[in-house]
Amino acid sequence: MLPAMTSPRTPATLLEISGADYPPARLADGALVLIDAQRVYVDGRLALPGIRPALAEAARLLARARAAGTPVVHVVQHGRPGGAICDPGGADVAVVDEVAPQPGEPVIIKSLPSGFARTTLDATLRQFGRTHLIVTGFMTHMCVSSTVRAALDLGYRCTVVAAACATRDLPDGRGGVVPAEVVHRANLAALADRFAVVVPDAGAIPD
Repeated sequence: MLPAMTSPRTPATLLEISGADYPPARLADGALVLIDAQRVYVDGRLALPGIRPALAEAARLLARARAAGTPVVHVVQHGRPGGAICDPGGADVAVVDEVAPQPGEPVIIKSLPSGFARTTLDATLRQFGRTHLIVTGFMTHMCVSSTVRAALDLGYRCTVVAAACATRDLPDGRGGVVPAEVVHRANLAALADRFAVVVPDAGAIPD
């Protein structure tokens, strides 16, 4: 006999089901990782809807982190020379002014979606002695997601700031389009299931 159908209820994340204690990272014991805050997403080939509010939110968090003495690491994408996206010699690889690195803040160059793949990001973070990461950046479904997932494998705990991330419309493979906001929300939900705590905005990050 088949088991009786259960009534619909609000789903829980795997973290909640397992009883994991996963509070947001604090500025006092975390490190801020800004992923791919580059011109390609502002006025380049991959200009994102909602990029300006996301950058403003990232800038607010960055200002608080600097004031608190929180380590800050910038991760930037470099494509192949002469390529269509993030040509290392082109203008679109530059970090935008709102969150541009200051002297002493490490800049990690990557060529793959994950900030940890074939880079010194892990070694740099280990030097700070902090394993709680506060993550912002672009794009939500690509480099943010890849970096956060890899971080779990390396023993880090991540807090993703939703309002400081953004992504783009994607083709759905059937001739239609998945809107950027849907892609953004779905990928944040996937990360929140097991890989990270997702908070709405910079104000949700405790000092």
